[in-house]
Amino acid sequence: MREKKLPCDTLIYLGTDFTPSGWNTHNGEFTWHPKNFPEPKKQIDELRAQNFKVVLHTVIEGRKLTGTVNDACTAAPLPSGRTPDGKWPDNRQVACYWPVHKSLYDVGIDGWWPDQGDGLDATSRLARIRMYYEGSQQLRPNQRVYALHRNGHAGMQRFAGFLWSGDVYSTWETLKVHVPIAVNTGLTGIPWWGTDIGGFVPTKEYTGELHVRWFQFAAFCPLFRAHGRTWHLRLPWGWNTGQLGHDEIARYTGGAANPDLSELRNAEVEPICKKYLELRYRMMPYLYSAVRETHETGLPVMRALWLHYPDDATAVARGDEYLWGRDMLVAPVVEKGATTRNVYLPRGDWYDFWTEEKLAGGREISKAVDLATTPLYVRAGAILPLGPVKQYTAENVDGPLTLVVYPGADGAFTLYEDDGTTFNYQRGDFTKIQINWNNARRTLSLRLASGSKLRQQHKLEIRLAGEKAARQAVFTGRALEIKL
Repeated sequence: MREKKLPCDTLIYLGTDFTPSGWNTHNGEFTWHPKNFPEPKKQIDELRAQNFKVVLHTVIEGRKLTGTVNDACTAAPLPSGRTPDGKWPDNRQVACYWPVHKSLYDVGIDGWWPDQGDGLDATSRLARIRMYYEGSQQLRPNQRVYALHRNGHAGMQRFAGFLWSGDVYSTWETLKVHVPIAVNTGLTGIPWWGTDIGGFVPTKEYTGELHVRWFQFAAFCPLFRAHGRTWHLRLPWGWNTGQLGHDEIARYTGGAANPDLSELRNAEVEPICKKYLELRYRMMPYLYSAVRETHETGLPVMRALWLHYPDDATAVARGDEYLWGRDMLVAPVVEKGATTRNVYLPRGDWYDFWTEEKLAGGREISKAVDLATTPLYVRAGAILPLGPVKQYTAENVDGPLTLVVYPGADGAFTLYEDDGTTFNYQRGDFTKIQINWNNARRTLSLRLASGSKLRQQHKLEIRLAGEKAARQAVFTGRALEIKL
């Protein structure tokens, strides 16, 4: 990934029962596989030196999970995390289960992926989600927690829990229904959601084209993760090697099948994946600000159109597209061999993100698409912040913050920044820059929002959509007004 300049922040390792080269010794155990990871801390340190974070796949097999990390453990957990018969008891308590995680934190892992637990009842699901949030803070009090959960429950957003859509099959119909599933999940109050890019179980429908379309959709989901069987195909260059890699579908039925080998010489996939990886990272200032809005208001990042256009019957009925934050409309391509995509634009003026052509809303349009294009539109009045391309989010890159103004209406945007890793924002260590566009006066103004402090100065490159000429400026914390 680093050699090919394909942006990536995190590597996730599965357990041994799920892959021949898993990190542990057995499903549900917390002991490193000595052959695959003879020196766990050294190997993780090497990955972190390349600026990768490491997340481990963990398993709870019991049907009950009760209590909190602060409760007394009534039965001391075994070092392996299992009972002598190799299984978890049904009444395992959080306070007994959580301590076995400490040895993994000690060698430097960065997050968790609690899998299985399909038999857990609702109370146990929430207890597990809460355990990974509160337990992690016991071990690292001022570090934000990452945990990706197989099983969700109402209220899980209180514990920063991510949810994915499960072990779905790689078909066009599955991709198609994931768009309304994503929107509806956000409407339930669970904003941190995603899916296995490409679907988890491959079928004969799984081709480079389907992978690309799924990848493009996932680039505009809160969770952006390539995962599934066969894992070689989840690599951006995996569709152009001529080789399938290890066969991982032997135990699957229901149409599971490896792609035809003729599909594994597709040179288009990697450059398209790179395009959307770089776009995702360029849009991080916009996305991070939207995440902060979710934290403050509960509005999801992926938004049903009716959240902002409730009096538009067509927008209310539309389930195949969504708003990404307030200002961008995403219309994923979910049809095999598509050359056009019908998109409904709500009232007001909109701009094609790719061409910056201005279009009148309140109507359906037909957008021509090739494999590299997912229709994206930005509403008039929007101020879109774009950073430089990064290989990982914490990389220091010497490049300006680009502000693209989409004229045609007044607009405002609050750019949010903090250190990205700690809870110091709760003590006021954050920046909010209030940016306003006055369409009649053609002026863009920036000021530091009340209650925040400037963490860094910003070199700015500011331009109007549809125009190439840009203005340069520096925001130092003092109010700034720029005529465009």
